[in-house]
Amino acid sequence: MGALASMIHVIPVIQKMARKRRHGQRYRKPFGAPVGRCRLRQGVVDELMVVGQCGQSIDARIATATGHSHYINGEAGLAHLHRLRALVDAVVVGVGTAIQDDPLLTVRRVEGPSPARVVVDPNGRLPPTARVLAADGIRRLVITALDTSGQLPNGVERIPIRLHDGQLAPAAIILALATRGFRRILVEGGADTVSRFVAARCLDRLHVVVAPIILGAGRPSLTLPPIERVDEAVQAPMRVHVLGGDVLLDCDLSAQRVPVGRAKMST
Repeated sequence: MGALASMIHVIPVIQKMARKRRHGQRYRKPFGAPVGRCRLRQGVVDELMVVGQCGQSIDARIATATGHSHYINGEAGLAHLHRLRALVDAVVVGVGTAIQDDPLLTVRRVEGPSPARVVVDPNGRLPPTARVLAADGIRRLVITALDTSGQLPNGVERIPIRLHDGQLAPAAIILALATRGFRRILVEGGADTVSRFVAARCLDRLHVVVAPIILGAGRPSLTLPPIERVDEAVQAPMRVHVLGGDVLLDCDLSAQRVPVGRAKMST
């Protein structure tokens, strides 16, 4: 069974993780050990597992033309997102999403531990009052360009990395997180951030949760460099799961994922 496939069946292990966390213990079930009907494995390229996700309409929109998006997916689709959060070490969002949506990025709709929160903010735009930076005992990290200045709230870790073609390269972001002990990483949004990770071949899997609605116009879920021929398209073998009224497409991108490195330690 594919890594992180059939997430809707992993509630028992999440509950066990939560119980151990409450008692001051660390959950240590190894990747590859069966958890109900799901297996969690390390990536096939290196020891990392990087998963992207997007929630969209049938016509692949993540928001209306006015930017309204809460909520495209139904309750089961949202619960799946929270299960993903509970199963990873770190959740990553771009600064645009952190500012516009002001998310908490915590686990609330299911039982399980909240992951470290990471914001990709090359130019230091994130306000210190953003909810993603709130002190709640969970690690908070902001990835910036080398020369970015500005104050972050106490306890927030800054990770400066070198720009590549004016942007923070996805591979450099993953490597920076891996050296800090994060080996299971969820790239949650927004569309530009997930698109850059897909284009850079830095995802093992992509979870697309499709809601039974058609928006007709609005922000697309993915925007990739144009191709000339259909046979140049990204190959993404997938499994399909029904989540209430939504449909989950679990897309396997591991065959083309570029190697990044090894995690220093498991968090």
